[in-house]
Amino acid sequence: MTMRVGIGYDSHAFGKKKARRLILGGVEIPHDRGLEGHSDADAVAHAVTDALLGAAGLGDIGRMFPNDDPRWKDADSLQLLNQAFLKVVEAGFQFVHADVTIIAERPKLAPHVDAMEAKIAEALLAGPAHVSIKAKTNEGMGWIGRGEGIAVFAVATLAQHGD
Repeated sequence: MTMRVGIGYDSHAFGKKKARRLILGGVEIPHDRGLEGHSDADAVAHAVTDALLGAAGLGDIGRMFPNDDPRWKDADSLQLLNQAFLKVVEAGFQFVHADVTIIAERPKLAPHVDAMEAKIAEALLAGPAHVSIKAKTNEGMGWIGRGEGIAVFAVATLAQHGD
């Protein structure tokens, strides 16, 4: 068996419009503003998608779901993650684990981590034990520390059975 690891990253600025919902890991998080983006701007789902695609050598989310394609406008990023995951499976890989770190000054995310883990795992047809999500602040430093947006790092591990 061969193990493959991919790294994903995504960041989005908070929008100026208060009407946009904040979606992270497929969970609506109570906050006064949502993230700007072509889809629902779920930075957690986007980072995990890139990590999976990278581990499988299948490119990235921007190539699979280009932001200039109107089909993906306001798309549910968990559905995009699931579509990417199915491509990874078609390429002969088995999902093992995803580890995610969300960096945000606000809102507090710890109360939502279990729900996010469950939603991401569901999109990957896995149990919640296969997804780990952590939330950190940026200790007031930089654009994240000023509350201008959120960044997410993800690592995905895949297995591929040999000949």
